[in-house]
Amino acid sequence: MRKIIIFRACIMLMLFVTCVTSIVNAASIGEKRQSIRDMANETLDRLYNVNPGARNAIENSAGYAVFSNHGIKLLVLGSGHGKGIAVNNNSSREVFMKKAEIGIGLGLGIKDYSEIFVFETEKAFARFVDQGWSFGGQATLAATDGVNGGAFQGAVSIWPGAWLYQLTDKGLALEITGQGTRYYKDNDLNSRSH
Repeated sequence: MRKIIIFRACIMLMLFVTCVTSIVNAASIGEKRQSIRDMANETLDRLYNVNPGARNAIENSAGYAVFSNHGIKLLVLGSGHGKGIAVNNNSSREVFMKKAEIGIGLGLGIKDYSEIFVFETEKAFARFVDQGWSFGGQATLAATDGVNGGAFQGAVSIWPGAWLYQLTDKGLALEITGQGTRYYKDNDLNSRSH
């Protein structure tokens, strides 16, 4: 009986996410791209207000990516999705991306938050854009800036040359927990034919 309830809850959650996605898809490709650019600019402004030093880190980096995320937790299952943009500071190339997340753990609620990735090198930027990034398991990243003398204060190192800031409605998150998270290119928004 319990398995049936959990299965039905999963189906309802998936149907809800599908309906929300269908409504969002009604906008044109150009409108979607501009909406993501606007979100990224607003998110960066919020980050700079909370952590003014982040502006210098981002402007002097090889590139950055900004994501807006929405997560839902219902009993033992959770899912989330996000959209964002990665920008190469050297070439001004934009790559529109998506995020998908699934998690298991007790809870109930809706969470909105933003993520800002900063890439110190072209190699780190290319790795993120071309291969995406998966964050699995129950790992927790803790904020540190010991290596770079404060240049990335409030950010966490996700791999050499790549840093992550996470903004909530309360400011910078000091811990970032991920479960079954994947970042990847949005083929529809990156298509040249639109």
